[in-house]
Amino acid sequence: MSVYEKISGFADEISQDFDQQLKTVTDLGMKYICIRSAEHKGIADYTPEEVRTVLLPKLQAAGVGVSSLGTAIGKVEVDDEEGFAKQLEQLETLCETAKLLDCSFIRMFSFLIPKDADADSYTDVVLDKLRQFIRIAEKHDVVLLHENEKGIYGDTGARCKLLFDRLACPHFKAAFDFANFVQCEDTAECWELLHDQIAYIHIKDALPGCLLNVPAGTGLGKIPELLRRAFCEEGYHGFLTLEPHLAMFDFFAPGAKGGESQKLQFENNPIVEKMKSEMAEPGRPKDGAEAYATQYHALVEILNPILN
Repeated sequence: MSVYEKISGFADEISQDFDQQLKTVTDLGMKYICIRSAEHKGIADYTPEEVRTVLLPKLQAAGVGVSSLGTAIGKVEVDDEEGFAKQLEQLETLCETAKLLDCSFIRMFSFLIPKDADADSYTDVVLDKLRQFIRIAEKHDVVLLHENEKGIYGDTGARCKLLFDRLACPHFKAAFDFANFVQCEDTAECWELLHDQIAYIHIKDALPGCLLNVPAGTGLGKIPELLRRAFCEEGYHGFLTLEPHLAMFDFFAPGAKGGESQKLQFENNPIVEKMKSEMAEPGRPKDGAEAYATQYHALVEILNPILN
């Protein structure tokens, strides 16, 4: 399978309509998606039976595979024991869903750390809880992909490396997210620390101070140089998953996940207002489908001189 055929993406940035997700990716010639949500429902909220009867037939008809499940496992407060217990149950179900979809990877996180707290003081707690997640993944022969993200324990390259060194498990690997590292430190330095643990790559680029992202290769993520290193020097052969965040897509829309309170929170949220302001900037994609296509073509332009 060629590198181009292993381009995937968080298809809910196109639309919450699953048929529209599949039409857009197949029109681009893509063979894979990452399922995070569909029909205003997160993948963790689908039962395996719903996946088998609702999502899988549409995937098969479109000839589209699933590269990973984009879950929020581990995106819970580090001291929220009730939330953690619920996620242990969710992960069991998600592993069954992954097997149904012939998918080996589940995206997850390493717990939200209280604001202004010393993240390093939570190291032992985080490791213990991650080991419990890993035991479930091992049982189902699924690989948990740890995504670096600002505000979680593993938001810096050093703490991500600590997790991989201490856990040292083939069922726990890195999903390298360029844009998320831009918010914390230099992406090239993080790549140097983590490259031997990277099993999955998110194509997302960013500039400091912007809530919406920018097309791949135009931010500070150093995507072209690091992809060249990955393919030409290190033999990377995994997925490249588009996560554009170039436009406000349906998943963030009023009531997208249900509930009037969410709509009110959306309408009075200063962060959302800033995103709307950025959306009005010249040259911004007008909707999720256009943003997705923009990111796809930006990635192909980066790959062409590397691979040809």
